[in-house]
Amino acid sequence: MDINNISFEHLPKAVSFLAKEIAEIKSLIQNVQIYESKEKSIPIDIIEASRLIGKAKSTIYALVRQRKIPCYKYGKKLYFFEDELLEWISKWKKKTIQEIESEALKYNHKNR
Repeated sequence: MDINNISFEHLPKAVSFLAKEIAEIKSLIQNVQIYESKEKSIPIDIIEASRLIGKAKSTIYALVRQRKIPCYKYGKKLYFFEDELLEWISKWKKKTIQEIESEALKYNHKNR
């Protein structure tokens, strides 16, 4: 579409074209922001990790030995990434009674 020669008759098409272009630009910007946020993630040490997840250092060492917590080791030092620890914590969410009841109803309807 030639943006320099827009007439009144072609205005709806031009607006539609521009709306699509803006949506595509927004999508590209969001993808770049997600990529940049992952790239800017700074490793934290075990002290900061223990504060973040509310566990003692000895508990974290035990979890590392059991390979139950995401970590990185360089030499004798352990490193963690905050977003990975928060994601790890979210996997252990306890279901509410409403969630359990909803799943039970879905299971019963499915197996009838």
